Amino acid sequence: MATIQREIEINCSLDKAWVQLRDFGNAAALFAGVLVDCREASGQRTVTFGNGYVVQERLVSIDEETCRLAYAVVDGGFTHHSASMQLLPTAEGVRFVWISDFLPDEASQRVEPLVEAGCLAIKRFLQTL
Repeated sequence: MATIQREIEINCSLDKAWVQLRDFGNAAALFAGVLVDCREASGQRTVTFGNGYVVQERLVSIDEETCRLAYAVVDGGFTHHSASMQLLPTAEGVRFVWISDFLPDEASQRVEPLVEAGCLAIKRFLQTL
């Protein structure tokens, strides 16, 4: 199973960042440029990437205490996909931690650039709050 883990420091208050991240339907704003659309209903969202790739994701859990959101891709070319995004407080703001586990391993060639771009996009967005 492939795992991609990224951490990035963001100059934004934990409270403001968590309000945005915990909104499962807010993905297109958080990851603007990487995602061009997000439609959410009943804990499922359809996200469209800038390259035209479309996936269906299911919300697994939102943990208010740890500021962690977990989700899974249920339709999008994976035999397995689970991921989490978490915000940890730092002296300057927050550390955004994104972990994705998936099969097949070969999917890392298309997933890794999207995660990299997604980290930069969420940093840009949250630093404007």
